[in-house]
Amino acid sequence: MAIEPLTSGASGRINALFSLRALRSFLLLLNAVVLFLVLPFRGTRRASAIGSGEKVGKEVKQESRRKGSSSSSAAVVRVPVAMLPHRSAAVVVDKEAAARRSLAIQRVVQDDDNETVREFSLFTSARGDTLFTQSWTPVSATVRGVVVLLHGLNEHSGRYSDFAKRLNANGFKVYGMDWIGHGGSDGLHAYVHSLDFAVTDMKMFLEKVLAENPELPCFCFGHSTGGAIILKAVLDPKVEAKVSGIVVTSPAVGVQPSHPIFVVLAPIISFLLPRYQVSVTNKKGLPVSRDPEALVAKYSDPLVYTGPLRVRTGYEILRITSYLQQNMNRLRVPLFVLHGMDDTVTDPQASRKLYEEAASTDKSLKLLEGLLHDLLFEPERETIMDDIIQWLNCRV
Repeated sequence: MAIEPLTSGASGRINALFSLRALRSFLLLLNAVVLFLVLPFRGTRRASAIGSGEKVGKEVKQESRRKGSSSSSAAVVRVPVAMLPHRSAAVVVDKEAAARRSLAIQRVVQDDDNETVREFSLFTSARGDTLFTQSWTPVSATVRGVVVLLHGLNEHSGRYSDFAKRLNANGFKVYGMDWIGHGGSDGLHAYVHSLDFAVTDMKMFLEKVLAENPELPCFCFGHSTGGAIILKAVLDPKVEAKVSGIVVTSPAVGVQPSHPIFVVLAPIISFLLPRYQVSVTNKKGLPVSRDPEALVAKYSDPLVYTGPLRVRTGYEILRITSYLQQNMNRLRVPLFVLHGMDDTVTDPQASRKLYEEAASTDKSLKLLEGLLHDLLFEPERETIMDDIIQWLNCRV
């Protein structure tokens, strides 16, 4: 039986988002928006005139009542429709985020692994958003180090529970954070107004982790866009001084649109219609793993976003990759980069460039022939985990 390939939440979508077909769709939508904004002004004068007429009519009626009627009646107060309370879109988003958070909490509570203590906590960002975080602590192994884990676009930290438990068995306590708009955290699902928010949140969360684990070496692990967030965070000298090393798999340091003109159009479109979803960005494409069971598990997970990429989110990915391309030579922390050579989501050659241009004196690169984007969900995942753990062990 033929199996329809399942695509990543990011697979092929950045290019499709800024394709010619998407541009035509956007221009039609923009025309509708302009008409929507212009037409109300045509009715404003009419509404104003009607309002004036109603006012005069009311004055005449009131005068007539005062002169010709001895009995008084209760005044009728008419409230404009615009002043009446209405169902806010923010309320819908909050309820949807609360449902995701409830599911994320339920999964933590129901995890009864005897070798790991899994706990969750809610973390408040500088903007007042509630972020879902969780931790995995080994029961028998002595904790020798800490790993802060950041998931990729459209997924969540709970997907890396197996990896966290492997780290536990080797003496590493693991912390995971669902960044804004993802997993159990606040925000419209998979909508990222600014990846700088995620970078700032990651820095604050890292401070919390370090305070809870004084004198233990702290490492960071990030996948895809999560890797890009970590890379930008450690360019801050204050963060760099507190991190013993970083591991990134398939980092988003090379994602380019199909035509250079769309680099100019992207900020305009994202400003005008930040939450707009382009349906052509959700077509079939190459899978992100060669393991069919891993694909089914990912795309049947309600905490994984599988809808069309939102314009602002796509633009933010382009923006952070552009920033990293220009600042790779400022990276000085110990670095381990892993990338599948057949990855169609993020560019493996960009990872090679990251390795070559990073100023780190301790850096390693592993390009894996035939592997796709989600390295820790490929059939070779055990070997990849062993490579990461060995790299961490050598630096504890």
